[in-house]
Amino acid sequence: MKGGETSSGGGGQDDSSTAVSSRKNKKPKYSRFTQQELPACKPILTPGWVISSFIFVGIVFIPIGLASLFASEHVVEIVERYDKDCIPPDYRNNSLHYIQTSETNKTCTRTFHVPKHMKGPVFIYYELDNFYQNHRRYVKSRSDKQLRSKASEATTGTCKPEAVTSNGQPIVPCGLVAWSLFNDTYSFSIKNEALNVSKKDIAWKSDQEHKFGSDVYPKNFQSGSFIGGGKLNSSIPLSEQVDLIVWMRTAALPNFRKLYGKIERDLEANSTITVIIQNNYNTYGFGGKKKLVLSTTSWIGGKNNFLGKAYLTIGGLCLFLAVCFIFVYVLKPRPLGDPSYLSWNRNPGEHVN
Repeated sequence: MKGGETSSGGGGQDDSSTAVSSRKNKKPKYSRFTQQELPACKPILTPGWVISSFIFVGIVFIPIGLASLFASEHVVEIVERYDKDCIPPDYRNNSLHYIQTSETNKTCTRTFHVPKHMKGPVFIYYELDNFYQNHRRYVKSRSDKQLRSKASEATTGTCKPEAVTSNGQPIVPCGLVAWSLFNDTYSFSIKNEALNVSKKDIAWKSDQEHKFGSDVYPKNFQSGSFIGGGKLNSSIPLSEQVDLIVWMRTAALPNFRKLYGKIERDLEANSTITVIIQNNYNTYGFGGKKKLVLSTTSWIGGKNNFLGKAYLTIGGLCLFLAVCFIFVYVLKPRPLGDPSYLSWNRNPGEHVN
């Protein structure tokens, strides 16, 4: 009995040690994935494959580049800088005072010549230079929660210094981005016939539906002593304030264009457009520039020669490399996988221990 009991106790200890060792074993279960035995494609870059790939890229990219340049050249674009010419002669040496005082007349009349036929719709942009919308403090000075919902009207913690009024009331919309809203206006005419400027679809539909609430209305906006830019109609919800929505989509570079509106008709070649500008926006304090742009579009968008030149450059470079590799392969051929070219076979003495 004692021997049996002893034997039984020893067996229990073996079982427990086996269980402990199995718990400590962290070896994963075998699978082809964990052991990296899945099927894989391991192409061998033979000279034929490399040369063919470069030729293929060149043949594809060069026509795309030519088509892009051709489309860009057919875009008619008129760009006119007006910030300097719209300052009266008496204020040329004191432009900052001119733009900041309310006593000066900000109305300016300019004429544009249409060089080619411009097929409608003709897009109107305002262009600003040296305006850093990408500055960290500027970009962060806004409240997306407040813009989306009336329930978050008091959420202004990220909007400093334009968060609340002097008596603690929340500003809607708050922040420096909204506060600096562009407020120059343009009206167009040809031979005393007014051209209607449409604001339809100039803002992203997703922004109107999801980022700016239909129940959020401007409140205490631009009510302080220091006015940054344009004012908003307090009876129109933010989801319909398309100029604000376009402005609030901040630009990544200091020189940028934003869509102002569209002229839904053709403009004939050699016609003269009269533009009445309300020169309200202050770019003189930081050495900025203001330009008015009228442009048609093509299948690649607006005028953009860079895209076509980039495709032509890459395509031409690939064809050049393909020709170079062909010459090397013809003039100095060698068998594929020749071990004599390995460093330890070319210089065996250097690898002897």
